[in-house]
Amino acid sequence: MAASGFEGFEKRLELHFSGDDPAAVRMGLRRIEFESLERVLGEVQCTVVSALGNAHLDAYVLSESSLFVYPTKIVIKTCGTTQLLRAVRPLVVHARGLGLALCLCRYTRGSFIFPLAQPFPHTSFPEEVAYLEGCLPTNICSRKAAIMPSNVAASHSWHVFTAYDPALAADVLPAPDGVYTVEVCMTELDRGRAQKFFRQPGDGKTGDSAGKEMTALTGIGEINPRALVCDFAFDPCGYSMNGVDGGRYSTIHVTPEEGFSYASYECVGSADDDDGGEGIARMLRKVAGVFRPGTMSVSVTSRGSQVWTRVASALEPLGLKCRSCAATDQSPEAGTVVFQTFTARPA
Repeated sequence: MAASGFEGFEKRLELHFSGDDPAAVRMGLRRIEFESLERVLGEVQCTVVSALGNAHLDAYVLSESSLFVYPTKIVIKTCGTTQLLRAVRPLVVHARGLGLALCLCRYTRGSFIFPLAQPFPHTSFPEEVAYLEGCLPTNICSRKAAIMPSNVAASHSWHVFTAYDPALAADVLPAPDGVYTVEVCMTELDRGRAQKFFRQPGDGKTGDSAGKEMTALTGIGEINPRALVCDFAFDPCGYSMNGVDGGRYSTIHVTPEEGFSYASYECVGSADDDDGGEGIARMLRKVAGVFRPGTMSVSVTSRGSQVWTRVASALEPLGLKCRSCAATDQSPEAGTVVFQTFTARPA
């Protein structure tokens, strides 16, 4: 818990691995024992509160956000004062024991609301970059860090670090115009909408049952009705959800307290079946409708896809004005990040 309030802005780590043995790759990282994952999460300072899985991936709701495990990819998001980057070394070691080698590392986050409450190695972006570089194997030799500014507020600047092995990444990562990742950060949530993420004192409900009620009550379940949802409501307030739709995931996290209210949404999509970008536009409209934020930032990471061009046209009819748009080309292998910020027009 931060000194002035709970830190909603997440730190996000994405690790990709490769292997020569098809048998090792088939289940890959999903063979890591649950007890081993718990020890890694203990280093980060969080725990598993709920989970689901299918033929493609395992998804865990954490006490501070989410973990997704694919055969050759891991995504971890943690909020609060967690020490996310402490997960890198043990995960690389576990993967090596399964015959897998790290080929790409990507770390992203916004600007913390309570930066002075963050512990090592998260007290500054340069410190995070230095720590990451010390964790990475020597084959991860192509590295780039960038801070993408916002014309809105310092809390909506975007920090990106990418490192990869040029010899391995091209064979493992999605093809150009393929998969994209959308990361949405929202602050100044509508008070009425934020209030729906508070529980009644002594309601007698479990976190799972209260979470299901919040999913239905808020309209979150309609963002992607096809998804299998694992949700959890915290006491006295707060909410997390993972959705799994085939091989793709989505996730939502909400810190509803007045003065530092925050919500995030993340999903993976494909330009091949996005109906000309209408899929991402429809999703963003639904997300904005659930939370009605005063400020909203959208980061789209892809290799060649122009799906980011649909973001402003989706949000501006809802009264959210685009205030800035920045792009950074991480590399042909790692892709391009386009970061846009929006604020609500005065009523």
